[in-house]
Amino acid sequence: MIEMPEAKLTVVPCLDVPITACTPAQAALEVVRLATTDLDHGVDIHLCNAYTFALADQDTRFKAMLEHAAINFPDGKSVVWANKLLHRSSTIPNDRVYGPDLFLDVFEKGQELGLRHYLLGSTPQVLSKLETELRRRFPKAAIVGAVSPPFRALTEQETAEQTARLVESKAQVIWVGLGTPKQDWESARLAGDVAAVFLAVGAAFDFIAGEKKQAPLWMQRNGLEWLFRLAAEPRRLWRRYLFGNARFLRAMIKEMLGTYRSTAGA
Repeated sequence: MIEMPEAKLTVVPCLDVPITACTPAQAALEVVRLATTDLDHGVDIHLCNAYTFALADQDTRFKAMLEHAAINFPDGKSVVWANKLLHRSSTIPNDRVYGPDLFLDVFEKGQELGLRHYLLGSTPQVLSKLETELRRRFPKAAIVGAVSPPFRALTEQETAEQTARLVESKAQVIWVGLGTPKQDWESARLAGDVAAVFLAVGAAFDFIAGEKKQAPLWMQRNGLEWLFRLAAEPRRLWRRYLFGNARFLRAMIKEMLGTYRSTAGA
């Protein structure tokens, strides 16, 4: 295995969930470092946005899973802003770790290292387009597997077969695109059985495959990507963004008031 030096990354609590506050470049290097380390257990990495925290706020089991995850990156701009407000004495990068960009950065950096990738999720059509696009962009990349699992709970036998396929592929990085929170649960579960790096990357599969359009950069940089996606898929996403964003904002206000009171009473 190739050994890369371990970087000291800042980890801060956001609504009791540990968030690794780093730049996109640092995130990609950390993924590559972990993937090229001789792991004795799996590593689950989650990309957290306001919806992730809204789910954690209402589901204690989901929150506990994130609390015990190997890494939680700040995928949402609102998470970056929240961390900067809550941890003013810490150095918090301005940029978020955006799932699709992390996906492409790790593929790019992993080419010369022979990094072995596995694609798990989405539909067969999207998966086929994604693999074609990745091979076009990164001709030296090693994609050792691509599977679209059924859109239902797997049977015990199917679960065992899936785990066996992942082990046999000798994949180092396994990209999981099953939608939040299913992909997060699955990444955490699989990391308990397979010594590889699992990344729950959500819509990255659709974006890179060209199935869905990404928000313009100015909207992404100003925390308005959710508005673009809501306008594109209102019937599917209205509840997620309207109720999810409101719940995240309420939880953040409560956290900030609690912090202020603690400081004032000290």
